[in-house]
Order: sequence, then C-alpha cells, then structure tokens
Amino acid sequence: MTVIPLLKRLAMGVVLLSVSACSTQAVAIDRSAFTTTAEGNACAPIFQHKMKKLHSSKTLDLCEVVQGRPVLLINTASHCGFTKQFGDLEAIHEKYKDRGLVVIGVSSDSFDQEAKSEEEAATICFENFGVSFTMLATVPVKGDNAHPLFKEVARQDTAPKWNFYKYLINRDGQIISSNSSFTIPGDDDIEALLK
Repeated sequence: MTVIPLLKRLAMGVVLLSVSACSTQAVAIDRSAFTTTAEGNACAPIFQHKMKKLHSSKTLDLCEVVQGRPVLLINTASHCGFTKQFGDLEAIHEKYKDRGLVVIGVSSDSFDQEAKSEEEAATICFENFGVSFTMLATVPVKGDNAHPLFKEVARQDTAPKWNFYKYLINRDGQIISSNSSFTIPGDDDIEALLK
C-alpha cells in the first residue's frame, strides 16, 4: 500500500524536474546583443534606446537609467480612469528604489486619453500625484507605430491593451510578468524580481 503513493510522488518529482529543466532552457540569455554602459553595467537590448524625458528637452539613455537593474515599466495616460494608480506606483518606487527597482512610466496617447500637452501631463503626474520616478515623453505603445521599446514588450509578452499596463522586467531584459490596467504588481512579485 505504501509503494503506490511513493511511486506517485516520484513520478510527480520527475514531471516537476522536467518542467524545471524546460523552463531553465527557455530563459537562456543571448548576451551578444548586450552593450556596456560607461559605468560598466550590461545593458539588455530592450533598453538600448534614447527617449525624451516628459516635459523636458533632456533625452535619457535608458541603459543609463536602468544601470542593469530590474524594472517596472508602465504605459501611462493622464486622463485615464486608472490615473490614480500614479500614487500606487510612486509608493512602489519609494518602497523599492533603495533595493534596486527602477520604475519607468511612459506617457502615451495610443488610447486617446493623454493630455494634449506635455506640460499638462507633467502637471498631473508630478504635481497632482507627486511622481518622482522617471517619466518619459509621449510615444505610441501599440501597433505598427509603437516605439521600439514597446515593440519588444509585445514580442516578449503582450502589447498594452489599455493605459497603465505594467511589466516587471529582470536584469537581463526579460519580461517576467505583466499586469493589466486593473492590477498593481504585488510585493511577492517584486521581491521575486529583486532576488
């Protein structure tokens, strides 16, 4: 009688081991496309872009912004019903920034809900919600005209289907999980990303 449950457990262990082995192979990283920043950090291809900072003449090199750290990437819009999530995202930024998490918001009018001017968009996120994480100027995030950053997001996972889609991206530039407009990444997901 004890042999059958033991065999079932062994069989389950083999199945889990097989799934684990497959997962490890699936996440093999091709480092040939990585670049190195002036600070000596490896930069994954997904971040090898220069993008304008929101309501600023300054252009940011995303490799320098990220510096080889994990990222929470969000497409935002200032006139969306989910705009109040700026407060939740700022709380995540404050809680995890000293542990290496980089939060990047990207303004977008792909769903026709961004302010008409960058000045207004900046006022809403910076003044109304106290955002201190990196906010980038308005770019398309879906379809053929999507910015290359979001083309890579769509290739790896799924393109945003609305404003405030959230992507957790590891140090190797791989999207580990995504959250729809309705969901904020939980502490467990962020803790796993930071390990």
